[in-house]
Amino acid sequence: MRRVIITWSVVAALVVGAFAGTIAILNSTLYSASGFVQSYLDALARRDAPGALELAGSGGRSTASRALLESKAMGGLDDISFVSESRFADGVQRVTFRYVADGTAGQSSFEVRRSGTVLGLFTTWEFVTAPYSVVQLSVLNSQAFTANGVELSTPEQGTAIPLVVFTPSVVKVTHESTFLSARPLVVLASQPAASVVAALDVQPNARFVRQLQGEIDGALDECVTQTVLLPTGCPFGQQISNRIASAPEWSIAGYPAVSLVPGRDPSSWLMPPTDAAAHLTVDVQSLFDGSTSTFDEDVPFAVSYLVTFLADDGLLITAQR
Repeated sequence: MRRVIITWSVVAALVVGAFAGTIAILNSTLYSASGFVQSYLDALARRDAPGALELAGSGGRSTASRALLESKAMGGLDDISFVSESRFADGVQRVTFRYVADGTAGQSSFEVRRSGTVLGLFTTWEFVTAPYSVVQLSVLNSQAFTANGVELSTPEQGTAIPLVVFTPSVVKVTHESTFLSARPLVVLASQPAASVVAALDVQPNARFVRQLQGEIDGALDECVTQTVLLPTGCPFGQQISNRIASAPEWSIAGYPAVSLVPGRDPSSWLMPPTDAAAHLTVDVQSLFDGSTSTFDEDVPFAVSYLVTFLADDGLLITAQR
């Protein structure tokens, strides 16, 4: 009987020791400060927005848009690796990880503290500063943009819209419309509670320039069909003091090359004064001695247009004087 008691006592001691060892291991890994942060980063890597939100906490009230805190708007997060962990006198621990977010290498530090225990055995943690960042995004020359595949818009042109994102996150901002486009903008938000300022520069695309060039060239081609010295509604003409002895013949020697700058009003673009040239051929008879000669010269001129977008993807082109 004594041998049996000793045997069971040894077994019980081993079980208790193994259990205590397991608890210690779990508290130093999964239930550690770094394990807690690792779990949060793993949720980001899985694009698990509900899981990440549960671990991150509310982060307080904010008027910023939360449209990018959805699973469909989350970017990729790979190669997550632990860097360091340090403890402060007040019990707060700073944990640092490095990673690759959508191809961009980054490093973030998080401050966490104990929040309680599970069954009185396993330590639970919470973020001291919720892991959210704010991207203050301005869109130049437009209001519409796409961020991580989500279509959004600013309140008005040039006014920044605050976008809340998980920390860390990469936000890819683009604009593509009928006549405008922008070089993709990549914004990395790597530190909790940080505000990142960015601006997307929207410019006329090749289709816009090509269509406007075609319409301007077509209008000038119409002008040269008029057999008068001063074609009606046209930006060029030639005064001649002597008698005209033949019908004036016009042609375009050089079309104006389209370039555009933003107009004063939204959805408008200005083509600044641009040089061009027409060519005039006409016989002229001198009022002084009756002799005849041929005027055969280029006639320089300049044009400027205000271009406004119409609802049906058309262009309203207005000549500027």
